[in-house]
This record gives sequence, C-alpha cells and structure tokens, in this order.
Amino acid sequence: MYPRSLSRLAAPAVAALLALTAGCTGSTVQGRPGASGVRDPFFPKAGNGGYQVDHYDLDFDYDPATGKMDATAVITARAEQGLSSFNLDLSGLDVEEVTVQGAGARFNRTGKELTVRPAKDLKRGEVFVAEIDYAGVPKPLTDPDGSQEGWIPTADGDGAVGVGEPVGSMAWFPGNHHPSDKATYDIRVTVPKGYEAVSNGELSSRTEEADGRTAFAWHSPEPMASYLATVAVGKFAVTTGKTASGIPVHNAVAPKEAAASAAVLARLPEMVEWGSARFGPYPFSTTGAIVLAKGTLGYALETQTRPVFSGALTGARGESLLLHELAHQWFGDSVSPKSWKDMWLNEGFATYAEWLWFEEHGGPSAQERFQAFLDGDTDVDDEAASDWAAFPPAAPPGAKEISDPPVYARGAMVLHRVRQEVGDEKFFALVRGWAADHRHANASTADFTAYAQEKTGHDLKKVWDVWLYGTEHPKAP
Repeated sequence: MYPRSLSRLAAPAVAALLALTAGCTGSTVQGRPGASGVRDPFFPKAGNGGYQVDHYDLDFDYDPATGKMDATAVITARAEQGLSSFNLDLSGLDVEEVTVQGAGARFNRTGKELTVRPAKDLKRGEVFVAEIDYAGVPKPLTDPDGSQEGWIPTADGDGAVGVGEPVGSMAWFPGNHHPSDKATYDIRVTVPKGYEAVSNGELSSRTEEADGRTAFAWHSPEPMASYLATVAVGKFAVTTGKTASGIPVHNAVAPKEAAASAAVLARLPEMVEWGSARFGPYPFSTTGAIVLAKGTLGYALETQTRPVFSGALTGARGESLLLHELAHQWFGDSVSPKSWKDMWLNEGFATYAEWLWFEEHGGPSAQERFQAFLDGDTDVDDEAASDWAAFPPAAPPGAKEISDPPVYARGAMVLHRVRQEVGDEKFFALVRGWAADHRHANASTADFTAYAQEKTGHDLKKVWDVWLYGTEHPKAP
C-alpha cells in the first residue's frame, strides 16, 4: 500500500481535518489520514492507504422481489501507520452506523469513498475492527470498457449476482477494493424460501429461519482479493460431488441452463486434476461453478473457487470457457496481480492453459495456435483475426483496454515464446514454481520476468523486448 503523506495534502485541508478529528477524540491527534486510493496506474482511487484487511465478515439480508439489501460488514484490519481516519470504497447504499473498536465513529460520504473517523486514533500496528451497518438497493457499475459489474439482477428475474472485476465489489460491500489487499472471508446471506445463495469457498451451514427464510453461511479460508468475491441469489439447481483427489465440488445452475450445461460441467473434476498435474496442487479447499441465466452478464468471471458464467456451457466453446476460468484459480486468484496493469499475468496464463488443455485433448497444439495468430488463421482459432498485436500486453494504453485481445492472446504468445526458448522441461517447471512460490500472494510483471530468467537460467530479454513490451507487430522467431 502507498499511504498518502501529509506533505501531499493542501495545508488548509490538513488543518481542517486535524481539527475535526481532534475535536472528536478530545486530545491531540497522533495519526494521519489514510489515503483514499493506492494510486493504481489505471484505477488510482481503488483501494485505500494506511491499513491492510485481514478478514471480512459480511452478513446480507436480500429480497429479490424488491432488490433491497440490509447488511453488516465487520472488517478486521491492521493499521500500517497511525490513523486519525481511514477510507473504505463504497458505491451507493445508505450507511446507517459505523463503529470502530466497539465505539461509535464519525463518518461521511464523498463520491465512492466512505471516510471513517474513529473515536480514538489507531496506533501503527494496531489490529482494529470496524463494523458498518448499511442498506439500500445495490446497483451495477459501468466499467471503462462499457461492461457492467457490481450488483446485477439475473436475466430470468429470479435473483441477482455480485461480480467485482475490477472495482465492482464496492457496489455491495464496503472494503479496501484493490487486488493488492487480500483477506479471508465469511459471507452469510439470508434469502426468501425457495432461493439459493451461493458464494465463495465452503458452505459452512444452511439454516432454515423461523420466518421461513434460509440463511447460507460461506467460509473462504484462503486469502482472496475483493474483486474475486461473489454472491449469487437465485432458484438454482445445485449439485455437489468431489474430484478424484477429494476436493469438494459445488455447482449452482439456473434451471433453464442445467440440461445444456451438464456435459461440460461433468468435466470440471477432470479439469481440476489436470490443472493440478500441470500447474501444481489446486490452491483452494473447494471448487465449482455458477451458471446464470443467459444474458445476465456479457462475460464469464473467475470468482474465487466458483467462477460465474452467463448462459449454458455447451460444446467446445463451453469447455474452453470453463477451463479458462478454472485456470485463473492458479493464475489470478491464488497468484493475484499487484496492479491492474499486470492483467496479462491473469489472462495470458489462463489463455495459454486453454491451448495446453486442447493440445492434450484432441485439439490444435499450442504451436499451431501460436502460428495461427501470426497467420490470421481463423480455422485454427477464431480469435486469430483479432487485433492481438495492437499494444504490448504489459503496457495497455488505459483502463478500458485491460481486457482487450493483446492482454489475452499476445499474453499467451509471450508464454509460448518462453517455452520455445527454454524447452518443455524448464518451462513447465517455471509455471509450477511460479504458482507455488507466489501462492496466495501478489506479483507484478517485473516479478515474473525476473523469476523466469532465474528459474530457467536463460537470458529472455529479447522475448520481453519484442513480445511483452515491444510496440511493433511481432514476427515469427
């Protein structure tokens, strides 16, 4: 995190804030405000400075008929500096009460920032608990590329889903919404009778309440970036099982999509085992998928342990989608980006995982895919006609391009070039080592390039210069 120092604040604003907080505490302020963003290259207001979250305990009461949510967020965090105030990212919704360390705290809203002023300054290193009671009708947010995230009603009218990449989670819970701050989660969702509420991790309990509603409690013991958190409410068909190695599987599918998705979802356990052999042990305690009514979202998303899909998963396209989002559990979810500029580390790896899966399951080889993009051969890959070389994958022009073809396809081509340079044995050792050594952590492009050179013992500068950072259209080696 990058706390904003007092020297960067206008002097009058500092004086006013110190005076306000001193008035609240009744003593001289020892802390300084936490920054209202971590200065991400593309989303500078995302996240907050001055603290790191250890755990989120979220309790939602949601009524699909009205769209209203009544909720409490209990956030356990550690102050990384003395704090007179701190910020949480929250879009919309009405904050009713905030306490810090059990005492009432002052708060105010400015845009998508909730500023909290504890009754007593927080000391550096202090573990503190903030509780926020809030309510309202959560809304979608629109990304720079025009897609929607946040809290979105399902197309069948039977529920809603919370999706957060890159900053949409602020639409349904307050938090430190940047991938560099990962935490564990407990999420409890209470819904009317007949509805299912599905989230990340393990289903700890399902309780029938006295008023006929049902409460679902989900526990995520491994660290998770907030953009990977999800809650899906609907009248889902739920199936459970286990992989060959004993990892529990929990799938929730919109009823009209269930029959068409059955064949592809049946391969999920096999894919988990395949990924474990290729990339190292599966990094979480559970797996599964959420399949929403067609038209709910314009994309699939790698929400941790339980990726979200919009519409039935069918045929080779469905198989490819499922494998891609599952591969993200290693690359993106367990090993998360340090900033949104590092998005290719998510998408390049997941795209290359697709190439590897089909290479071993009757499809084109990764080399044939690589050549198809160079040749624009859509008979091998439909995406070969895309503008995959429009910009270097490690340097997207801006926020709206972080999900464009160069981040995916050219990102995968970077990995294939490394494989060509070092050979299969060293390449797959590199991939497994990267996933193991950065398990449940964050990493940047610079971290990867340094790690790849050290792990393989090869000078890969030309690969980085041409394929990862080069502005010219790359040519076959």
